Amino acid sequence: MTIEQSYIERHPRSAALYERAARVLPSGVTHDSRFLRPFPIYAERAAGSRKWDVDGREHIDYVMGHGALLLGHNHPAVAGAAAAQLALGTHYGASHELEIEWAEEVCRIIPSAEVVRFTSSGTEATLMALRLARSFSGKPGVIKFDRHFHGWHDYVVASSKYSGALPPGVPQATLDSVAVLPLDLGEVRGTVAGRGDIGAIIVESAGASSGQLPVPRGFLHDLQAFCRAEGIVFIMDEVVTGFRWAPGGVQEVEGLRPDLTTLAKILAGGFPGGAVAGRREVMERLQFPEPGVKAAKIGHPGTFNANPLSSAAGVACLREIAGGEHQRRAASLAAQLRAGMNSVLCELGIPGFVYGQSSEFRIILAGATVPEAQDYDARELDFAFLAGGMPEARTRLLQLAMINRGAHLFGGGGMTSSVHTEDDIARTIEMWRGSMLDLRAEGVLDG
Repeated sequence: MTIEQSYIERHPRSAALYERAARVLPSGVTHDSRFLRPFPIYAERAAGSRKWDVDGREHIDYVMGHGALLLGHNHPAVAGAAAAQLALGTHYGASHELEIEWAEEVCRIIPSAEVVRFTSSGTEATLMALRLARSFSGKPGVIKFDRHFHGWHDYVVASSKYSGALPPGVPQATLDSVAVLPLDLGEVRGTVAGRGDIGAIIVESAGASSGQLPVPRGFLHDLQAFCRAEGIVFIMDEVVTGFRWAPGGVQEVEGLRPDLTTLAKILAGGFPGGAVAGRREVMERLQFPEPGVKAAKIGHPGTFNANPLSSAAGVACLREIAGGEHQRRAASLAAQLRAGMNSVLCELGIPGFVYGQSSEFRIILAGATVPEAQDYDARELDFAFLAGGMPEARTRLLQLAMINRGAHLFGGGGMTSSVHTEDDIARTIEMWRGSMLDLRAEGVLDG
């Protein structure tokens, strides 16, 4: 029986739900990353490091709420705070004390955060950050980097000549305001000098697509120094890395002070929530002017900004993770997993690498090099090789094979939480071994 046939046989209820979903949802999904042929699994419940699908099958979860669940599913501190707030109300249509506490926690933990404004998502956060930067600098142009992901709004979806076509549905004038560059400071300098209208530079702090393509060592410091010298607003997108790489994110690890930081995911403990935090001078563009003072103000409504339920969960989560123990444990487990998966590739003579930083791991089954039985930081590997990626068909069958054996990956990788266990890691490595043998038996690893 093939990998796909086994998957279909094991998940009849998920198949039925997908058939139903396809009638009312485009491609049957509500998030692009959940699309999977022949159909995705449908979850029924989750706890800790596990989730169970509607067919009753248990999975060690490495999606972890798309990165929002450093503490795993239903952590008692977060779930307890949310449950208590649920009884008091979910939307007051008024200010409340929890939003102040949440903001205070962000400003306490994030090194560059002097003030903060909450949104409902990471996409909204990067949209606001760019608007703040353009208003503050007085310049409309933006630099982003090739394949760096900052959400799905019009100003950040452009890829580049390096990796694909222009996005449909986005006005050309909007695309013209954004320069998409490789991670090369010479290119940045040349573009700024040549255009004269660059007011903001935004960068995904760990590298493109959550560290799939790493940022070279020292680049962020050089970029920050350049922005300071040129009066350009420096924006670090820490939606993924914030509170995960360290309590204060990559900027804490690297000793950086961006003008603006975008946050989401762990920020709200698994509930909807995003934020922009940063220099008071820049953030004051959101402030109402004093009576009689003529000053431009950026408007920012948002029905669910800092709603009481997300605020309660966010406060509980940030207080729980502020000491750094959860980040260190999750990172240690991810390092064990990466090394163990590479050990299997080495043993079986399969080319590729499992690599990553902090508590994330990325998989690339390609090339001709069989890895050593060790952990690999993305910055140790050839950038051009990583940029080539893994064939889409191979990624799909890898996901199916791992689900068949009881582990749910997040595309071609995943992330650990602090509640994963050494037994989870050991079991996953054995699932990985079986999946590699399954892929080899189908000839998927050839060529």
